[in-house]
Amino acid sequence: MELLISLRKNTLGISIFAIVTAGLIAITQVSTKDQILENERAQQAKALYEIISRDSIDNDLLQDVINIEAPELGYPLAKIYQAKRENLVKAVIIPVISPDGYSGDITLIVGINADNSVAGVRVLSHKETPGLGDKIDLRKSNWIMGFDEKSMTSSNDSSWAVKKDGGQFDQFTGATITPRAVVNAVGQALVFFKQNRDLLLSPKPIKEAS
Repeated sequence: MELLISLRKNTLGISIFAIVTAGLIAITQVSTKDQILENERAQQAKALYEIISRDSIDNDLLQDVINIEAPELGYPLAKIYQAKRENLVKAVIIPVISPDGYSGDITLIVGINADNSVAGVRVLSHKETPGLGDKIDLRKSNWIMGFDEKSMTSSNDSSWAVKKDGGQFDQFTGATITPRAVVNAVGQALVFFKQNRDLLLSPKPIKEAS
């Protein structure tokens, strides 16, 4: 009898321990997931506001978003950010994925002003070769700044290419594939903007105060 009681106590103790442990693991996982999402949001905001300065607009870039089908940008549904001042869209930031990197996909965001010029470009992720292709990253070189204020004359503008291909943009010594991929991706974003200009520059209606 005493053995049975002891076994029951041990089983109950183990069960309680297992429940508490599982609960702690679940709480930790939720907390970690929340922290990861918060870190991703912070990094996203940092990149967005590097392209469009906070003091040049009066809206929240992360809140004013248009979702639009854009398989040509590498997204089934692309999230386009609107930069506004006095409810006028001054620029948009368009995400694009280039599948043509030397070591895989290159994920970018491209800021485009209402006048069709580039407001700025940032690389969000890549796997390009350190010391060569990784110069597309602003932390490695200022090459990416070469797009600022540039614009395409048409969708087949021959100057929108690296110099090796007869265009205006520098390539890297020993690495042409990576900058070519980025140049083409930025060009694709500009073409997308021109094709969807009216929608992208249309502000959401202002809600009247009740």
